[in-house]
Amino acid sequence: MKSKFIIFAVIATLILAACAPATPIEPTPDVLAIRTSAANTVVAEFTLTAAAFTPTSLPPTETPTPEPSPTATATEILTTDPTQAALGTPASLCDNYIYVEDITILDGTSMTPGQDFVKTWKIKNTGDCTWGDGYVPIYSYGEKMNGVPVPLGVVVPPGGEVDVSVNFKAPTTIGEYSSYWQMVNPKGISFGTKENTLFVKIVVQ
Repeated sequence: MKSKFIIFAVIATLILAACAPATPIEPTPDVLAIRTSAANTVVAEFTLTAAAFTPTSLPPTETPTPEPSPTATATEILTTDPTQAALGTPASLCDNYIYVEDITILDGTSMTPGQDFVKTWKIKNTGDCTWGDGYVPIYSYGEKMNGVPVPLGVVVPPGGEVDVSVNFKAPTTIGEYSSYWQMVNPKGISFGTKENTLFVKIVVQ
């Protein structure tokens, strides 16, 4: 009887050993927890990458405004004698004149076509500078009529009077013609007022 019990116990032990698993069973992983952890890791990596490559804005720099350069006015350029400006004397005080009278060829004088003639005016030096070589009348506007100025040939002090002349040739076409002239100094700078412009008026018949 005792031997049967022992045999039964051995058989039972063998059966239990055969039914037991060879390796311990690992617990089933939480899939949702794994996915959440992975997502958090990816988000953290993107955040670090964006922070590393985001440019830092620099403070705005101010562009200096250029200072305007002084420029001479048109009046200064046209009316100022450089030599007199350097001496501190305006050109209008140095060179000036007034018309006194016509000496030859009064206004409306009749001419034949192509006739040569000399027009002479008397003018007065009302400036502060003495006239000499280079002071002549020059063509301003109107019909030039081949006008050629005649040199003064004399020295004219301030307050002095002088005759100035221009050699003309009358046009070949019948009609009335006028020619306007103005005084210039040796530097080619004209002077005198519009009211004292020198002119000649003829009638070609």
